[in-house]
Amino acid sequence: MTGRLGIDDVTPFVQSGDPAKAVVGEVVPVRANVWREGHDAVAANVVFTPLRADGSPGQPRYVRMRPEGAGTDRFVAFVAPDAEGRWTFRVDAWSDPWSTWRNAVEKKVAAGQTPDELANDLETGARLLQRVGRRPAEKEQRDLLLGAANTLRDTALPLRARIAPALFDAVVTIMTARPVRELITRGPEREIHVDRRRALYGSWYEFFPRSTGGRDETGRAVHGTLATSAKELDRVARMGFDVAYLPPIHPVGTVHRKGRNNSVHAEPGDVGSPWAIGSAAGGHDAIDPELGDFDDFDAFVAKAEELGMEVALDLALQCAPDHPWVTEHPEWFTVRPDGTIAYAENPPKRYQDIYPLNFDRDPDGIYTECLRVVLTWVEHGVKIFRVDNPHTKPPNFWHWLIWEVKHRHPEVLFLAEAFTRPARLFGLARLGFTQSYTYFTWRTGKEELADFAMMHAEHADECRPNLFTNTPDILHESLQNGGPAMFAVRATLAATMSPTWGVYSGFELYEGVPVKPDSEEYLDSEKYELRPREFETALNQGRSLEPYLTQLNEIRRAHPSLQQLREIHFHDVDNEEIIAYSRLDPATGDQVLVVCTLNSWEARQGTITLDMPALGLRYEDVVDVHDEVSGQTFRWGERNFVRLIPTENVAHVLRLPAQVPVL
Repeated sequence: MTGRLGIDDVTPFVQSGDPAKAVVGEVVPVRANVWREGHDAVAANVVFTPLRADGSPGQPRYVRMRPEGAGTDRFVAFVAPDAEGRWTFRVDAWSDPWSTWRNAVEKKVAAGQTPDELANDLETGARLLQRVGRRPAEKEQRDLLLGAANTLRDTALPLRARIAPALFDAVVTIMTARPVRELITRGPEREIHVDRRRALYGSWYEFFPRSTGGRDETGRAVHGTLATSAKELDRVARMGFDVAYLPPIHPVGTVHRKGRNNSVHAEPGDVGSPWAIGSAAGGHDAIDPELGDFDDFDAFVAKAEELGMEVALDLALQCAPDHPWVTEHPEWFTVRPDGTIAYAENPPKRYQDIYPLNFDRDPDGIYTECLRVVLTWVEHGVKIFRVDNPHTKPPNFWHWLIWEVKHRHPEVLFLAEAFTRPARLFGLARLGFTQSYTYFTWRTGKEELADFAMMHAEHADECRPNLFTNTPDILHESLQNGGPAMFAVRATLAATMSPTWGVYSGFELYEGVPVKPDSEEYLDSEKYELRPREFETALNQGRSLEPYLTQLNEIRRAHPSLQQLREIHFHDVDNEEIIAYSRLDPATGDQVLVVCTLNSWEARQGTITLDMPALGLRYEDVVDVHDEVSGQTFRWGERNFVRLIPTENVAHVLRLPAQVPVL
């Protein structure tokens, strides 16, 4: 669209045309190039409008944009939606005769032009002041503007005295707040989908309900239930986690059930993989009878809510060979030339216990049934779904399913468990996924961590990362070989680089033994057997990371800067094994500086050179910084010495002086 004035490169902008993402209260920067011919000044507003449930516009809000950098024609404004739902925004540009006048007059006076030479300029300024002064306003403002206009016309005064009132700060403030707008040009209208706060900020804890049964008097693991899992929620809540994430709790298939350590031969009593969903006891809309029933699940959800947590449930759209869908809808699966149904494969891995759905065969039937399953669990209090392997299902299916669900229940959130290439990662996010798993687990070096964090900050309008330190499938070699301190390092990075992070149960006990060398699978993986853990014993014996995880979550709750994604800035350290970055919350001005070692075995030291302007400071400033981890306070300036000893402190999380909020 071409208007009288140029409005280009408006952001946020999602290339696919889908809405940009935000949450209630999040500060969203809106930027645009605004320009015109010649030397006259231009200005711009953001018009930010909530949409009602029927799609009609609500009351628009107008936010004045400001130039972002001299001579760039780039303007910026900050908006913060205060309600969930769909919002629209656009940039309106206009010719700004008042700024044009001020600039010209100041230059002409400085050049020595006489009152006679400036007669037309002085009259133009008086008329602009009159235009605004005659609008309805408080008498004090009206008198100030009209008085400045009369003074511009007073030929008995010296030139500078005639001009001075028009340049008073109070006059400039009024003329900026109530501008004269000419050649008004409206930019393209775009949309932002605003979720609730949990879409952006939260701490996740994953555990298997079936492993919460403890052991009997002989030491044998006892199958846990939803009732024993509800007791586990107390410990999870004490650590400050907001989301209790459960792997599938449906009946586990018996045909081709996997044994311990992924053996293709199950022994009597082997519980199988919970991702091999379905048996004679039911499918995706059923609960494994050994865990309990829907009354037990409802009680579990209620207990989580009492503790200030939510329940996230795994959504794995795949079937065990004895899932009811296999007999009721064989057309939903891929049949091989020999007449058998194809099981899942990811060479060299084979999953004989899982049949993938073929979404191109009877899509109407599959889509409708999947929607019914999701809505069943929503009716039982599930508002968050962790979606298993979404990158192995058709993109159009997810776009349809997510928005069908959110149309009925806008509070429902979807996490994409897709450890995949950026094209798929961001593609799934644009389709509607609320959050995304990432390659964080494999990012361990200083430069690659910085690149990773900056990429996600730059894509905050479309993709929100959920940084899990580990999962039942992923035990990175850094945790296998890094000792207990590496668990603290990875937790620090995950908890402070992203507003949403998570751990899988056992992380706090430093579980790090692989099934074999060069494997990321756990030995005695909980995916295939019960793993009751002695959390309290380990805690009492000082063999637990629980206190540090609790402290990290407390720090996150205390600092809005750690609850946002967009603002992160890396600072120079002259040691490649120490990383430093600051986080800023534009709404409150809260900011912290994280300094973390990447070496879990040996002490590392170095000098940090802070980018002082990025912290809202002058280069010569010296300020108090308080370490939220140790409780110490330091005096820091531009250059500062640090020494981190893994057995004592892997990181500083420093509270910095607040900046001026942008709102």
